[in-house]
Amino acid sequence: MKLSDSKVELARRNNKVVYQDGNRVVKVFNDNKPAADIFNEAHNTASIMGTDIKVSDVIEVSRIEGGEWDGSWAIANHYIPGTDLRAIANAEAYPDHDNPDQAKLKEFTERLVDLQLKVHDTKAPLLNRQKDKLGRMVASVKAIDPSTRYDLELRIDGLHNIGRVCHGDFVPSNVIVADDGELYLCDWAHVTSGDPVVDAAQTYLLLKLRHPLWAEDYLELYSLKADVAKQRIFYWVPVVAAAELARGRKRDEEFLMNQITAGDFQ
Repeated sequence: MKLSDSKVELARRNNKVVYQDGNRVVKVFNDNKPAADIFNEAHNTASIMGTDIKVSDVIEVSRIEGGEWDGSWAIANHYIPGTDLRAIANAEAYPDHDNPDQAKLKEFTERLVDLQLKVHDTKAPLLNRQKDKLGRMVASVKAIDPSTRYDLELRIDGLHNIGRVCHGDFVPSNVIVADDGELYLCDWAHVTSGDPVVDAAQTYLLLKLRHPLWAEDYLELYSLKADVAKQRIFYWVPVVAAAELARGRKRDEEFLMNQITAGDFQ
């Protein structure tokens, strides 16, 4: 695929840059990203396209032709005009972080939880199994004490595959509020088929890390609406924290290690 000179950079991460290029969003990866992972992300998105969840359709997976990214792998999706939920909340709920608008914050949290429950009510049997992915990731983190890692692996061994869609990175910045008011969910790189409670633990962990004002309200509301005890969510927090360490996010290492050691491994 070719990128136009009018492309606009939307985001930049360690291994990718995201552009809006006309009616496309193009995610361009550097050489550190295996091609298998890129095609897997496209496959995941295509699997979700067959459900009632609103996503940005995959247009193309190919190498970039010409320019600074010549030869790099990229995924192109349809561009959805809108704004992510995090940006809207930043503007409306807590422009003043010392005095957030609690009513607005709860309103946005409810939208977030309702969308996640819709996702968790969906089945997509062609996705990777959550249990398998967690097992591989936790086993790879040698920075964790072997005895602690063993206890985490025992938890994963007892995980039942309920077969529900679990996004794996369900945070406000991945929810697009389209100009027509519809909610779209993006970034399906980490989606699996598994137990929604584990996915809720992942969201709670990421909110504590990135959006702490949302975390406790999210936990309270998800527990109530999903009829799930908070203790069940807490049980999986050390496991998903260990899985996050496997992504090599050095800046978050201390926080994640603290979440792991806070677990009850007696």
